[in-house]
Amino acid sequence: MERKQSELTIITKAKDLCSYVMTVTQKSPKHFRYTFVSKLQNLSLSAIENLFRANEVFVSNQDVSAQKQRLEFQRAAMTDLKILGYMALLSMEQDCILPKQYEQIARQVTDCQNLLGAWMNSDRRRLQP
Repeated sequence: MERKQSELTIITKAKDLCSYVMTVTQKSPKHFRYTFVSKLQNLSLSAIENLFRANEVFVSNQDVSAQKQRLEFQRAAMTDLKILGYMALLSMEQDCILPKQYEQIARQVTDCQNLLGAWMNSDRRRLQP
């Protein structure tokens, strides 16, 4: 996936994760379409949505409400990623996705969680009074 110059690395990685989830779930057995497939797809899209929303909030030292709003979106994205990781594990256990596909999703989820955690820590350090 081509990266725009101004796009955050976390957003690029989340897009890659979402693209992979969409590709993998298209090949899943049809009887999982309305359970695991839709859940995995929706969680990956929700994570990206929350990351975009967090990135759109302009924060400054003086604007505490904006800081809180950004943190809420970041936490929502983190929660989406954690649930996505668990749903991928459950999907593998139920033979909806292959073990290698689960490993790839888990690796990408971990990368996204680490980058998001670093972003949250960076904001906290930068915005401390």
